[in-house]
Amino acid sequence: MARNNDNNQNRGKMSLEEAGRKGGEATARNHDREFYEEIGRKGGEATSEKHGHEFYEEIGRKGGEATAKNHDSEFYEEIGRKGGEARARQNDNDNNNGKMSQEEAGRKGGEARARQRDDK
Repeated sequence: MARNNDNNQNRGKMSLEEAGRKGGEATARNHDREFYEEIGRKGGEATSEKHGHEFYEEIGRKGGEATAKNHDSEFYEEIGRKGGEARARQNDNDNNNGKMSQEEAGRKGGEARARQRDDK
C-alpha cells in the first residue's frame, strides 16, 4: 500500500512542526505585548545569571565580526545616517515635550561646574 502524504504516514497525527505552529498561534491570540516583554525579560535575566557578562561580550564580538565580514563601508554609512536621523527626530520630540536637548544639558552642566570651581 503506497503512502500518499505525511498525514497518511502519521495516521492522521499532526507533526511536531504543525503542533508547534498551532500552539504558537493560540498563544499569540491569548497574550498581549506585555506578556512577551515579561517572558523576554525573565529569559534575559536567567541567561545573564547563568552566563555572566563575558558571555554577552563574546557573542557581541562574534556578531560584530560576522557583520563586518558580510557588509562594506556603505552599509555602515547607511546605518549611521539612519541612526543620526532617528536621534535628531528624538531630540526634536524631546524638545517639543519640554525636555532639554543634550546640547543644552551639556552647556548647563558645564556652566554649573564652572560655578563650583569659582566658589572654591
